[in-house]
Amino acid sequence: MSNLNTSLVTSMQPTNGLLLINLGSPSAPTEAAVRSYLKEFLSDPRVMDIPFLVRQMVLRLFILPKRPAKVAPKYRQIWGEQASPLIESTGSLGTKVQALLGENWKVLVAMRYGEPDLEAALESMRAAKLTTLVVLPLFPQYASATTGSVIEKVFKVTQSWKTIPSICTINQFYQHQSLVQGFANRGRGLITNSTDHILFSFHGLPVRHLEESDCTQTCLKDEHCCSQPKAAARGCYKAQCLGTAKSIANELGLEPAGWSTAFQSRLGKDEWIGPNLLDELARLADSGKKNLVVFCPSFVADCLETLEEIAISAQETFTRAGGETLKLVPSLNDDDDWAKGITQIIQCSRYLDLLG
Repeated sequence: MSNLNTSLVTSMQPTNGLLLINLGSPSAPTEAAVRSYLKEFLSDPRVMDIPFLVRQMVLRLFILPKRPAKVAPKYRQIWGEQASPLIESTGSLGTKVQALLGENWKVLVAMRYGEPDLEAALESMRAAKLTTLVVLPLFPQYASATTGSVIEKVFKVTQSWKTIPSICTINQFYQHQSLVQGFANRGRGLITNSTDHILFSFHGLPVRHLEESDCTQTCLKDEHCCSQPKAAARGCYKAQCLGTAKSIANELGLEPAGWSTAFQSRLGKDEWIGPNLLDELARLADSGKKNLVVFCPSFVADCLETLEEIAISAQETFTRAGGETLKLVPSLNDDDDWAKGITQIIQCSRYLDLLG
């Protein structure tokens, strides 16, 4: 009987697929690799939402000739043994999630830009003849430039399939218990009696991205509009970021005056949502804050924007402004509890109990 059971388990074919998708990374910390990655990334009209010809002119005349030389050394500062930290930790996360879900699932990791290739991952899912495909973009807060771009790409590829499985897309998980508790647990050990202030830094977006995604035509007409509960529910990126920060702050028992939010990674001359990270660091230093702990809850895997922009560059900026220490809270990466959290998030499907 035991041999029969072993045979059944070995021959079982997965009927459900889970695709974990992150943004991506250059293939190497070199100018050539960074240039190739930026070309693909910034050619996406959801990322640079300007007319095609203008986008190509900006890319070819201003960004691609100069920016790779500036960015490649930053990647070298954080590069892992074989790949970027984002690629390594996301791949390890996928392996752990696969082990938790078992033989009835096929779990793959892909990147929207670069490798592992998203189209190749989808082709592998098609070859498995799955009944259900769950697509989980690893961005807690919804934005057209991230989650929206991933979902658009998935449906663009699958629309040509003769047999399309039931596809469940998970657009956001910005207040999911596993995300909130995961970050809170990682931050507790860094918050000490000498900590003056907690800062939550999120990836920024141009203001027009918020305005164009708002169906109510009231976006940013009121300085408090992003704090209203309905704003997050209708997909406002900034409102969801504020919701994440508040949830983590509540989990840690922080007083309102003891924490604040900021937005990083500004690019270009357009107006971006704020407050800007650099301005907030200067404000905190001017107000006498000396020791900061910084969470980056729009990134579930450590990457250039956390390991270099925050842990290195923001630390230097804060020190020059009069501060003393800036501690980065590590992201969730491939933490065991986060892998379990992924399995909980996909249970939120409205269509069926995928784990049953």
